[in-house]
Amino acid sequence: MPLGAVYAGGVQLGAHALERLVPAERERVLRGCSTNVDNLDAGRWETLLSSACVVEEPMPLPYALLLVAVLGYAEYAYGAWWTAAVFLFGHTAATLLVYGALRRGADRETRRALDVGTSYGFNAVLGALTSALPRGAVRTAVRAGLLAVAAQPVLRRGRTFTDAGHLVALGLGIGLSVAVDCRSGSNHRKITHV
Repeated sequence: MPLGAVYAGGVQLGAHALERLVPAERERVLRGCSTNVDNLDAGRWETLLSSACVVEEPMPLPYALLLVAVLGYAEYAYGAWWTAAVFLFGHTAATLLVYGALRRGADRETRRALDVGTSYGFNAVLGALTSALPRGAVRTAVRAGLLAVAAQPVLRRGRTFTDAGHLVALGLGIGLSVAVDCRSGSNHRKITHV
C-alpha cells in the first residue's frame, strides 16, 4: 500500500478521533500541534512535524482523494523517500517562511491562529511533480497555471497567511522540479497523457 494512502488515512482517522473529544480537549490538542507564531516563538519546533499530522476537521472526500492521488503518483515516479522528503521540506520551509514574515507584525489573533494540516506539503509535492510532465510547453503551462491559481487567494481581500503559505509551498515544489529537470533528464517515470 502506498505510504501516501497510509498517511492520508491516518490523518483522516485522527480527525475523526479528535471530533469525539470534548471541545476544550480538542482545542488543546490542536493548539499543541499548531505551527502558529506563539508556538514557534516559544521554541516548540516539534510542531513543524506534528502540524502536518492533524487537521481541524476530517478532510472532504475530493481533497482526500486528490491528496492520495498526488502522493501516490509521486511515490510511483520518484519513490516513497523522495515523496516524504519533498512533502516535509515543503511543509517545513513554507511554514518557516510564513512564520518569518509574521513574526514581527502579526496581531494577537494571527499569532495564536490554528495552523495545522496537509496542504503545504501537498502543494510542494504537486509542484515538484510538474517535472514528470512532458518537457516544453505543457510543463511550462502547467507550472504557470498552478502558480496563477495559487496566487489568486493571495491577491484578494480577506486573504490569510495560509493563502501565502500555499503559494510559497507550491513555488518551492516547482523550484525542486526545476532542479529535478536539470539533474535527471528523463530518468524518471513521466505522465505521458495529459
